[in-house]
Amino acid sequence: MTDKAYLILSDGTVFEGRSFGAPARASGEVVFNTSMTGYQEVLTDPSYAGQIVTMTYPIIGNYGVNANDFESRGVQVRGFVVRELCDLPSHWQSTGTLADFLAERNIPGVQGIDTRALTRRLRSEGVMMGTITSDESLGEALERLRSQAAYNDTDFVQAVSTTAPYGWEGGRPVMRARTEGKKHIVVLDCGLKYNILRILAQKGCAVTAVPATATAEQVLSLRPDGVLLSPGPGDPALLGYAVNTVRGLLAASTQAGKPMPVLGICLGHQLLARALGADTFKLKFGHRGANHPVKELATGEVHITSQNHGYAVDGARLSADAEVTHINLNDGTVEGLRHKRLPVLSIQYHSEASPGPRDSVYIFDRFLELVRKVGV
Repeated sequence: MTDKAYLILSDGTVFEGRSFGAPARASGEVVFNTSMTGYQEVLTDPSYAGQIVTMTYPIIGNYGVNANDFESRGVQVRGFVVRELCDLPSHWQSTGTLADFLAERNIPGVQGIDTRALTRRLRSEGVMMGTITSDESLGEALERLRSQAAYNDTDFVQAVSTTAPYGWEGGRPVMRARTEGKKHIVVLDCGLKYNILRILAQKGCAVTAVPATATAEQVLSLRPDGVLLSPGPGDPALLGYAVNTVRGLLAASTQAGKPMPVLGICLGHQLLARALGADTFKLKFGHRGANHPVKELATGEVHITSQNHGYAVDGARLSADAEVTHINLNDGTVEGLRHKRLPVLSIQYHSEASPGPRDSVYIFDRFLELVRKVGV
């Protein structure tokens, strides 16, 4: 499509480009991702619910889309912004163009804008709400945008979480996974990416994903060998129900003769931190991309990580039972925690990658080693 389209930020900044995907309006928090590849994984990552995403890499769509790179049941972003859209993809797995992929799912895109200028604006002023439009005046679009609920005030987790438990077998969701002879991992689905389930299954685990609203009692009733707190979208301060579940799991683990191993990833890390007394705060423009350096304090080793979060943990009020294990080398924020007495650990970055480097898959091995030790 060659029709004019606009991205309008809540501060009044206007970017003019051309429409692609669906000819629809969309509003959300505008954020940027620095990954060079992996746009389909980004589009289908539930952590981007409620957001308009721009890619800093200048050409997007060059390898098309395929059936293998979905990280959830559908597209999760509100809108997509690129510098140059490739409408003639070349890849042996490609089944179609990015433009058609978005159009079929009623997601609008804007191409041809100066994404470097947009990224610099978000870096200097911070992320802000924005809207994509092609069929109204700029004044009408800005008035509509300013009348909508702020990203910070919305619980997106319940919109992206599963509504009923499900398993994972044969590389796809199933109604119920067989658990006989396998370690059973229950995943609190706050907006998980499928690659978490793929990796756990590849490592010989039976997996059950449960709604984010599940209580500690409901999780424990499934007789897990370990619990994983998944990534997800939005402000963890709005998720008191999930924090209460984590507190219940920690309390049950403390009282039981056999403690429950827990791994938190991204939002799951933040929920664990809040359950352990810490606060969380909003970052100016977040960490989104596949090239973020994280230092493990115990070893001094640096991992290049995939990240996607707009909030971070303030460790100042963290319980004395917990300690910081990893830090972000760009801004010093908390990237990992461990409990001093219980088999509980967490990371802020995405160990499941998709997209991004696989440096951090080792976290699953550490978690499963705790599961095996407790099970002995």
